[in-house]
Amino acid sequence: MSAGTGAPLAGGVHGPGHLRALTAVVLDTLETAARARGGPLPAGGPDEVARRTTALAAPVLPEEGIGAEAALADLVRAVAEGAADPADPACVAHLHCPPLAVAAAAELAGAALNPSMDSWDQAPAAGVIEELTTTALARLVHPDAPAPDALITSGGTESNLVALLLARERAAAAEGPLRVVTGANAHHSVHRAAWTLGLPAPAVVACHDGRIDPAALDRTLAGLGDGPALVVATAGTTDEGRIDPLPEIARIAERHGAELHVDAAYGGPLLFSERLAPRLAGLDRAVTVTLDLHKLGWQPVAAGVLAVADTALLAPLSLRADYLNADDDTEAGLPDLLGRSIRTTRRPDALKMAVTFRALGRRGLSELVEHCVRTAEEFGRAVDARPALRRRPGAIGISTVLFRPVVADEREPEAGDAVVAEVRRTLLMDGRAVLGRAVAEDGDGRRRLWLKATLLHPTAASADLLPLLDLVTEAAERAVGVEDGDSPSAAGGTGAPAAERLSP
Repeated sequence: MSAGTGAPLAGGVHGPGHLRALTAVVLDTLETAARARGGPLPAGGPDEVARRTTALAAPVLPEEGIGAEAALADLVRAVAEGAADPADPACVAHLHCPPLAVAAAAELAGAALNPSMDSWDQAPAAGVIEELTTTALARLVHPDAPAPDALITSGGTESNLVALLLARERAAAAEGPLRVVTGANAHHSVHRAAWTLGLPAPAVVACHDGRIDPAALDRTLAGLGDGPALVVATAGTTDEGRIDPLPEIARIAERHGAELHVDAAYGGPLLFSERLAPRLAGLDRAVTVTLDLHKLGWQPVAAGVLAVADTALLAPLSLRADYLNADDDTEAGLPDLLGRSIRTTRRPDALKMAVTFRALGRRGLSELVEHCVRTAEEFGRAVDARPALRRRPGAIGISTVLFRPVVADEREPEAGDAVVAEVRRTLLMDGRAVLGRAVAEDGDGRRRLWLKATLLHPTAASADLLPLLDLVTEAAERAVGVEDGDSPSAAGGTGAPAAERLSP
């Protein structure tokens, strides 16, 4: 389409034809842009990325349009050349997964049809797909509950917010406000949810080795008295991938009359695997559970879930808006979707999940989850085999490996942590690797800064990840050389030739 010739729609009988031509532009641009980027991240840092992006994308709102093909080519090129690409084996900083092609294709269908999941007459079939999907996930989390249910959310943050909201409403008749008790390892969204809901700041329980200390939890609950309490445990911490001791936490919570919510945004998909599911023993004793399938589930953002042990727990979300769920419409048999979320307009995010589940089945999903866990263990052993690197002592946390250069240990603690931070930033600025950072307890009990590799790539082999260790070792030598007085060029320079950058 050239400028000024109208704006064809994505839906309807003719929509697929319009999309077919434009999708070809997008796919061609994605392919050429990935080659041009040449690695997991654009080189040059924030200022250089901003300069290149602005050159292709500005002005965003011109007086006269440039046409669909040109706009797509320019802006998709800008965002793709300037992307942090989780499909690259060297992009391992965050719980940021490479989406499966089948899920991305389903996302296109959902975007073209554009159902809004807040009333039946906007999403007749999509509502059915969502119900089938939430029923399957609810049964996965609470297999023995008589009437489990689940909601589709925008992610772990919304799921945790809704879990605390529901707990607050259940506690409304009790004396005193709901008290939230969580570990020092909890995701920040738990604290933000309490603040948003006007609850007291959560009581924070000490952790040992990145997991809630059950004895400390027992003491904390005893000190709260008889008021309502919600314990929030974590199954897959953001920094270390640790899983709290759920069976013991559940027993302690029950003894004190407290309820249990588990943030399993990261670790929840272990349930797909018969071999790994036992790591989540006790999860089914939680009244609510957060899952997040745009982490270890390979879905495009957003793909969050909140599972509840009993569908009756969702009653506080019920709301009447005559234009969406009038009483007489509901009585006549039109499904009421409004109470399925704290949002009104919602995307059909269940569609891509359902397509993925149908395509792969539980066995196929299990193989991908097990691959990531196995690859992390192999990567950890590879770190152990490198004299220049040191892994954080202890077991691998799901698929997260913490490690640091040995040269950082040879300095005072603050200076050593500065070396670790500099290694990460050097690789980011060069566009060679995207590693995370985490402060975690070392074997001597001291908290140190570590490089973090969160391995969510469902097909990358451990051999594809080994060049990361060479890059870290080289960057550490450069960082120490500059610190000791060498010039940047003498220490190896600040940029990396494209040929040396790790790519799939």
